Amino acid sequence: MSDDTLRIYNEKAGEYADLTSDYSDPLLDDFIARLPQGSTVLDLGCGPGDAAAAMARAGHKVDALDGSAEMVALADTHPGVTAKLATFEQLQGSDLYDGVWANFSLLHATRDAFPAHMAAIKDALKPDGLFHIGMKLGTGAGPDRLGRYYTYYTQEELEDRMMEAGFTLIDQHFGASEGLDGQMADWIVVRAHG
Repeated sequence: MSDDTLRIYNEKAGEYADLTSDYSDPLLDDFIARLPQGSTVLDLGCGPGDAAAAMARAGHKVDALDGSAEMVALADTHPGVTAKLATFEQLQGSDLYDGVWANFSLLHATRDAFPAHMAAIKDALKPDGLFHIGMKLGTGAGPDRLGRYYTYYTQEELEDRMMEAGFTLIDQHFGASEGLDGQMADWIVVRAHG
């Protein structure tokens, strides 16, 4: 993730938290329902920690990682959430998690780095663990209106990269929503088993 992207998230952490704190997410509810009771879960790119908090309230042990110190500070205030400052490149370990939630975070990784991140997530998941990834749809890469770096994927490219990493795809969901930059964007969520 670029230094500019991290700087922007540090500067706008409170604004981003306000944007995400009062919405319900049926895809998160479904992810939680699919996890075994008392699972260990990773929220990769946790932002202010709202999803991690929902998972903790459901009885799961949640590790939350983010590259923004301000986001980690917000996430760490949620009961049951262990938030740590870390970039995608710092994810290490094998057979740690029953589920990995990477909801609109890995879109800040470069296309070249993406296969290594997929491999690290696959390794961190327990056998047959549940993986959720949300990405903006499109092609190319570059900064948004705020200066955050994005890499865009088509459905086919994203699914190919996931299968190349050894994931078994379960389902896909599509939508459009307004982001922190005020722009509407089409998105895809793919769920898979590790």
